[in-house]
Amino acid sequence: MKSHHDLLSTAKDAAEIGGKIILNGFRGLKKSQVRIKGSGDWVTDLDHRSEAAIIRRIRKSFPDHSIQAEESGIGEGHSDVRWFIDPLDGTTNYVHGIPVFSVSIAAAVDGETVAGVVLDPVHDEMFWSVKGGGAFRNRSRIRVSDKKSLSECFFSSGFPWRSKRYLRPYLDSFEEIFDASAGIRRMGSAAIDLAYTACGRYDGFWEMKLKPWDVAAGVLIVREAGGIVSDFRGGQNFMETGNLVAANRAVYPQMLRIVKKHLKGVE
Repeated sequence: MKSHHDLLSTAKDAAEIGGKIILNGFRGLKKSQVRIKGSGDWVTDLDHRSEAAIIRRIRKSFPDHSIQAEESGIGEGHSDVRWFIDPLDGTTNYVHGIPVFSVSIAAAVDGETVAGVVLDPVHDEMFWSVKGGGAFRNRSRIRVSDKKSLSECFFSSGFPWRSKRYLRPYLDSFEEIFDASAGIRRMGSAAIDLAYTACGRYDGFWEMKLKPWDVAAGVLIVREAGGIVSDFRGGQNFMETGNLVAANRAVYPQMLRIVKKHLKGVE
């Protein structure tokens, strides 16, 4: 099997390829290129084109690997490596001309993510990490923030549009963190939220009902930047539940206490 650095190199190449496709299509997107998959869930021809190009690049180097991608689903391989691909994280922003979206690619070996890339093509920022090798933005090493008190922290979150039945408890968690903190933003791309948490732009992030391709790369980057990531119960089932809390080591237990209190019933 190739090394983790080989996986990372392929992920970087594939992200650049996908990023060029979605960036070239931005602003000039036509209505005929947009479809609705479900309530509040959009997909474009550019999602599919980006994903197909990313998969081709990965298959060129690793034809026997499994791939789990947002638009095409799961392609099983004959290896212990699985790729998680979101070719356009933030499609709703993209469709409405808001320049906040990303490409997210991760490679996991025996269920453990070992290489991850989040590319923001608009701002030419690539966040990346390989297990045990630290976290980076382009060529610069990054670390989570050093804030210690919620009152000085700036957070990010995402509304539960996939699970509106949990809106009330989510808003309760939002209200308590909002009251205790210096502010909250909602970006519309969980991969970017995690990348920004990793580099200290945000001090923490929480969201529910995310998909594995939304978070696999970002989680590794946060951890390699010195942060902590868990599900709403403090465990490690976020890839299954989609419920996630990420923050620096001082702020994480304070966030988790609030999230667990209000969202412990979210399955």
